[in-house]
Amino acid sequence: MEKEFLLYLAGPILDCSYNESIDWREYVSKKLPKHIKGVSPMRGKEFLSKEQKLKGSYKEYPVATQKGITCRDRMDVTRCDMILVNFLGADKISVGSVMEIAWADILRKPIVVAMEKENIHSHAMIREVSGFIVSDLDEAIKVAIAVLSPTL
Repeated sequence: MEKEFLLYLAGPILDCSYNESIDWREYVSKKLPKHIKGVSPMRGKEFLSKEQKLKGSYKEYPVATQKGITCRDRMDVTRCDMILVNFLGADKISVGSVMEIAWADILRKPIVVAMEKENIHSHAMIREVSGFIVSDLDEAIKVAIAVLSPTL
């Protein structure tokens, strides 16, 4: 049986619509081979499906409170083999994604970041800890597959 790998899909959520926050994650997950599973911080949050501008947290939903989000996202980064961060088109800093990058780095998880050269997240520390920085999502997917493929 081939080993299964988990790829955490980090990227901005705050102020995005529900669909914006899940569409690219679904796209990545569909492009992955069978032995790699995408892990989305939006899973189990279908109750937000009508949101056009997601808030930082929602007190009425345990999995969407600030404690719930932090607890599960930290657990996910810890259990995943690698993280793919999509900063493409970001117009403000995603503090949550930066936290996830820091967690991944301290655990020595490989990090691939998709962002433009002039992206707001193009900071010396992000560039330093990211093993791979690419300019489009398809290239980030290729890198993740190359890193997480156990055979030649």
